Amino acid sequence: MITVYVEGQSVSVHPNETAAGAVLSAGLTHTRMSPVTDEPRAPYCMMGVCFECLMVIDGVPSRQACMVTVREGMRIERQTSVRVWA
Repeated sequence: MITVYVEGQSVSVHPNETAAGAVLSAGLTHTRMSPVTDEPRAPYCMMGVCFECLMVIDGVPSRQACMVTVREGMRIERQTSVRVWA
């Protein structure tokens, strides 16, 4: 098991887990807010197609959390602003 930080809270996850999986394991109900309706959005397809799981990962916005494998000490935060192209 490794430790990642979801919204500042330490969470133990398997090393092959995705950031989206870690967020769901931490009990978060949403990963971002819709820039159009300001409604909460959450991972949906878990395979990189829908873009509902955009998060700030290690300070980089608009990362698809379902496509990012966790690593020790990773910091994962909800994205509250409009999508940013990195």
